[in-house]
Amino acid sequence: MATVITISNQKGGVGKTTTSAALAAGLGMNGKRVLGVDLDPQGNLGFCLGAESEGKPTVLDVLTGNAAIKDAVCQADSCELLVSDITLSSSGLERIPKERELILLHALEEVKEDYDYIIIDTPPALNLLTINAYTASDYLIIPMASDILSLVGLSQLKETIESVKRLFNPKLQVLGILLTRFSGRTVLSRDVMEMAQQLAVQIDTQVFETKIRSGVAIAEAPAHGENIFSYNARSGAVKDYQAFLEEIEKAIG
Repeated sequence: MATVITISNQKGGVGKTTTSAALAAGLGMNGKRVLGVDLDPQGNLGFCLGAESEGKPTVLDVLTGNAAIKDAVCQADSCELLVSDITLSSSGLERIPKERELILLHALEEVKEDYDYIIIDTPPALNLLTINAYTASDYLIIPMASDILSLVGLSQLKETIESVKRLFNPKLQVLGILLTRFSGRTVLSRDVMEMAQQLAVQIDTQVFETKIRSGVAIAEAPAHGENIFSYNARSGAVKDYQAFLEEIEKAIG
């Protein structure tokens, strides 16, 4: 039975898709059966993981009942994937009369026995797609760039998490806050880490021990059709993601 992990933050540019891709590819390279689910209409997860999606239904086709989930799964780098595209931005899911927050949960039930992990990438918004992801998940990871603006809005995220736990998924657990673009040499990064630790206490979680540094290899890898680990394992940022992967596997067991 798959462990379902959602990567989420309503703010863009915090490393959400990079983290999703790193987890999916890294766990797959470690011999785990992994399904990535792209709920972001930008569709960048498929690009990062080199998904072979031509002619395949998208995740929207699955959510609207126009395709079976097993028919929509495509091969990607070290894992399998449900891809998305811009049509997801006007999905029409909000017009479904009942249980619209449970659509993804029900879809994933059909394949959870086929995987060890399901990794869900979400849009930079707190919308129905995000709520579907939270409802379907065991764990939530919140990436946060090491700047002051990334702290803004986390109180709203806290409210959304609490609402989903109360209404749809009481077992949802926030696994931790992941600091990205981190530099231990700067006062700003250290200040943000301290404030993130205070916020973590409020949502009953932690700031991960691993911090992700900035690195050119992270941006270059998708353009070369490779995941970050196969592209440049010597990069400092890639080594950080490898350490993060080990931290996740240890935490979940």
